[in-house]
Amino acid sequence: MESTWLGLGQLLAGGLLLYGGGEVLVRSAAQLGLRFGMSPLVVGLTVVAFGTSSPELAVSVGAALRGSGDVAVGNIVGSNICNIALILGLCACIRPLHVHMQLLRFDVPVAIAAAGAAVILLADGALGRLEGLVFVVTLIVYVARLLVLARREPELVNAEFAAEQPALERPLAWLAGGLVIGLALLVVGGDWFVAGASDLARGLGIGEATIALTIVAVGTSTPELATSLIAALRRHGDMAVGNIVGSNIFNVLGILGTAALVRPVVAPGILASDLSVMLAISLLLLPLAWTDRRIVRWEGAVLLGLYSAYIAVRAASP
Repeated sequence: MESTWLGLGQLLAGGLLLYGGGEVLVRSAAQLGLRFGMSPLVVGLTVVAFGTSSPELAVSVGAALRGSGDVAVGNIVGSNICNIALILGLCACIRPLHVHMQLLRFDVPVAIAAAGAAVILLADGALGRLEGLVFVVTLIVYVARLLVLARREPELVNAEFAAEQPALERPLAWLAGGLVIGLALLVVGGDWFVAGASDLARGLGIGEATIALTIVAVGTSTPELATSLIAALRRHGDMAVGNIVGSNIFNVLGILGTAALVRPVVAPGILASDLSVMLAISLLLLPLAWTDRRIVRWEGAVLLGLYSAYIAVRAASP
């Protein structure tokens, strides 16, 4: 019983550090990007979207180093399901989300392809260094393509995004210090979060995979939740959806790829059904967003219902 409470305490403390570190890192990185002349669109789809995935990066790479493959993979699979079904569903229920055509034509298909590749490569329950390298290289190609697309983006769209991420007149040393502090918080928080999740799973007699797919995944997705909810409330549906889609791409290609490069990942506890749900939810996003280029309230309710059903089934599984 004592180990259960200790694990829960570590989990909560690590979650707070992950959230704080992610916030500091995203804000500092976004301002640095704008300061050095990066397109606001590129900052939004890369620095902000990838930055909100920094807790997942810390947890999954840390888990890979510890040899906890179920946590490393389960965190990514669970986060991607959570991002679309829970976070986008909640945002759409609060306010219908308008979706930019570029997301529909390019970014959402890339997210679907990444999820499909993960299903195929993890079919044997493992991911090696070569496969991880393929993921990372694919991410680099994706970002390069974003840079090309950004040059064609109308100035009006860039101006609107710049208004959401204003380049504050802060010294470069201040922003660089924010990056260092954010990374330090993420490293410590990620270590505590993984250790707490493992202790909690053992104390409750629950598998690490189930903990990673549910509690850990939701905990590391709090930056995406905060960013997308604020964007939805401010009537910036593109930002809400773009943040989620970009984060899901980075989760699979960047984080899972990096974790496998650091140490080959073996995840026997992640079932084919978990991977299939991640792919199905990713596929579902395309028709939902394509109709009138909006995700409306009833569609958000459907997503929330699907997430609740998945959690109930996963929690009941042995």
